[in-house]
Amino acid sequence: MAATAPKSPSGQDEGVGNKEFDRSGIAGESKGLFKVLDTARKVAKSDSSVLITGESGTGKELIARAIHRNSARCNGPMVIINCGAIPGELLESELFGHEKGAFTGAHRSRIGRFEIANNGTIFLDEIGDMSPDLQVKLLRAIQERKFERVGGTQTITVDIRVISATNKDLAAAIKKGGFREDLYYRLNVIPIHILPLRERREDVFPLAEYFQNNLLHKRGDYQIKRFSDQAKKVLLNYEWPGNIRELENMVERISVLVEEIDIQVYDLPECITNSSSTHSPSVSAVFNNGIGFNEAVDLYQRSLISHALNESGWVKARAAEMLKMNRTTLVEKLKKMHLKPEMETPIF
Repeated sequence: MAATAPKSPSGQDEGVGNKEFDRSGIAGESKGLFKVLDTARKVAKSDSSVLITGESGTGKELIARAIHRNSARCNGPMVIINCGAIPGELLESELFGHEKGAFTGAHRSRIGRFEIANNGTIFLDEIGDMSPDLQVKLLRAIQERKFERVGGTQTITVDIRVISATNKDLAAAIKKGGFREDLYYRLNVIPIHILPLRERREDVFPLAEYFQNNLLHKRGDYQIKRFSDQAKKVLLNYEWPGNIRELENMVERISVLVEEIDIQVYDLPECITNSSSTHSPSVSAVFNNGIGFNEAVDLYQRSLISHALNESGWVKARAAEMLKMNRTTLVEKLKKMHLKPEMETPIF
């Protein structure tokens, strides 16, 4: 999908100065997304620290990249470090570098991510997982833009912009002593909160279209698929616990396993159809998402049958016994619903 400037809910293009705001890779049209993009547009003009919060899979790194890309530092490096993926004893060296002999295995000097990010942006993802001891050193580096490598005595000065992100409640972590309050306020100069996908359902199908277009660019033989009206209702009723990442995985899965152009409810992953019919408030679904009585009954029936089949290992006689119905009746319903065993379990 070609990059487009974000439009506000009123339909007006948003810009950064005299330059359009580049939102490449960010699809959607909800008011919640436009609010995030508008804040990103404004903060891109400054060097203020930004703290992006939101559940896992909501696109925090994409917003960080957009801020960097639209800033005066766009020609400098953007360095990303996942603070939760690196053991605490190694993270300090990753951030600030180390001198030869600083610790066992340090056979040569190495520069850290802060030095690499000089004249650019450093993105500290999962900042809430950083140990309290390292938080003290990070606070000084952010305040003064100065630090020493591990095992070194020379003070290194850098010119960087700091963006951080977390899916944790840092205010709660402060109360429990797991996160420094002074560091929190240093990071949280400009807060940006990204809503989960279940709170901006208007973005589900623009995102699905964007992911399909990406597949089209990667695979020349791919054909764009259409969701049936019933499939759309189910997807809009789903809670999307994995957020945008889960939606992207679903689109890719369908692109591989479904050969027809039109996507039906039975083509959707079972975790989605089951959740939409049994775990979501079904009465609310009928009124809020336009699912009629017959459709709601069909979804619930499908969920019951799927559950019994999975519990019985797809032994139809056992499943029929669990459901208190004749085996022949169950077989007829399977044919009508196009139910078949899952060939693989989706990983979201």
